[in-house]
Amino acid sequence: MKVTELPEGAKRHALFAGLSDEACIRALTVLDARVKKYAKNEYLLTAGEPFSSFGIVCSGGVQVYMEDIDGERLMMASVDVGDSFGESLAYLDTAESPVSIFAVAPSEILWLDAHALRRASGAGDALAFDLYERLTRVLAVRALSQNDRIQILSRATIRERLLAFFTQCEHRYGSRTFTVPFDREGLAVYLGVNRAALSRELSNMKREGAIDYFRSTFRLL
Repeated sequence: MKVTELPEGAKRHALFAGLSDEACIRALTVLDARVKKYAKNEYLLTAGEPFSSFGIVCSGGVQVYMEDIDGERLMMASVDVGDSFGESLAYLDTAESPVSIFAVAPSEILWLDAHALRRASGAGDALAFDLYERLTRVLAVRALSQNDRIQILSRATIRERLLAFFTQCEHRYGSRTFTVPFDREGLAVYLGVNRAALSRELSNMKREGAIDYFRSTFRLL
């Protein structure tokens, strides 16, 4: 469904931050914006499908994952309200997506067409050119985020991966107490470890006084 007003959940995204209401409405036209709702566990995209539009989560949340040759999932990203996904794939006009994306809760997604943005920018539209620069910055930030993930997965043990992840969370949230966007299964997939082994290591760290936690909220001691 086409949209003529920026959804509330998308207003915090870097593409639209600081734009006037009038500019936001024009931006939706430039980006050929559409909104679609998804049920919990419904797939937005499955691996192998073409990918030319990227999405902003307006409500709910999605997860992006790949499968290895044994069929095991490797989570690439957990995307919450106000954040986006698929920018690189859309930017490159990917014919066969290497990832699958599904809704972890009932979700509303604002889909934005990278082709439409490229055409408008090439035609000299000033707003489109500004949006194109903003998208480039988003891609740069995403590259840094992937580097954070690499730093975690390069650690040999579960504890080392947890410590690297907690350190990144402390810096990101500016506090030694924070809530992560994962349940235990999601955290295990994100860290690339076995869930049962992860739970044991968390219990050990809590017993040793290194951390405290309740569900998805952690405190570094």
